[in-house]
Amino acid sequence: MTAFTAEQLLDKIVEISQEKKARELVSLKLSGLTLIADYFVIMSTGSNRQAQAVSDHIYEGLKESGVQALRVEGYQEGQWILLDYGTVVVHIFQDEERAFYDLERLWGDAERKDY
Repeated sequence: MTAFTAEQLLDKIVEISQEKKARELVSLKLSGLTLIADYFVIMSTGSNRQAQAVSDHIYEGLKESGVQALRVEGYQEGQWILLDYGTVVVHIFQDEERAFYDLERLWGDAERKDY
């Protein structure tokens, strides 16, 4: 297994996500705010099929690099897919779900980066 720092993992996830046209890509730096993860990566897609495609692309791209997801949730429904990589947690939302849960507001104290 290849060892990635949280920042390297974040960069790889962003790169892979952009290949599948994920929209409104944002990272929130959570280190120092919570023990959940060092970063959240949040993105939007237009349909559950696209959300699943982005999820598959991230999952397979990281697996090829020797990084395995600790947990995947919400894949079947495709409204909000969560990929947990320990130091980085990926949230793939459809627009309505993202607006409803508004993680960016919930974690408003986190350092934000838009891509």
